[in-house]
Amino acid sequence: MDLVTAVRTGLQASANPAKAPDMQRYMKSDMPYYGVAKPERAALIKAVFSEHPITDRAVWIDTMAALWRQATHREQRYVALDLANHKPYQRWQDVDLLPLYEEFIVTGAWWDYVDEIANRRVGSLLRAHPAQVAPLMRVWAEDGDRWRRRTSVICQLASKQDTDVDLLVDAIEANIDDPDFFLRKGIGWALREYAKTEPGWVRHFVDTHPGLSPLSRREALKHF
Repeated sequence: MDLVTAVRTGLQASANPAKAPDMQRYMKSDMPYYGVAKPERAALIKAVFSEHPITDRAVWIDTMAALWRQATHREQRYVALDLANHKPYQRWQDVDLLPLYEEFIVTGAWWDYVDEIANRRVGSLLRAHPAQVAPLMRVWAEDGDRWRRRTSVICQLASKQDTDVDLLVDAIEANIDDPDFFLRKGIGWALREYAKTEPGWVRHFVDTHPGLSPLSRREALKHF
């Protein structure tokens, strides 16, 4: 695929070997980095996406999958997510993409990937197709994979007044006793964001759920 080749070539040309080890160390990543920071990557994808427009939905999906599955460096997977979020292709977003996003969540298995997918992709699909996506989020809330569970907890960060409160409660209560840092942090984050819309509800939820971890409680009430 021309776009995939252009991305790889561009990232290699922009590589900064001096920064790459620190970026890999910070993200605790087994996969190496090129050392391309986000502003440089944004400039690169703006040019590449413009030069290689995609006119077919199946090609768009295959391109995302190729960038992700064939990645040798972490930035290639970031570009796969950039392509998923690229504005001209938002008309192609639908629930049939959930298995691909689930693959990215499970195989990426780290917060930088998962939070992006949960917030910008799964959350958007939930708001657009609640009858189909909400039941799946309830299944994920009790899944053995912590990243599916984190997704179920934080997928409504941007929902504001459209938050499915029952789903939020179900996802949090399913994970309230889990000692995992990322789940506890995610619970607090989800509550903190909803507190911007319904502070009274969040305060009441925290007060009536003594099982919340200190981390979740502290994050939830951070701006009170």
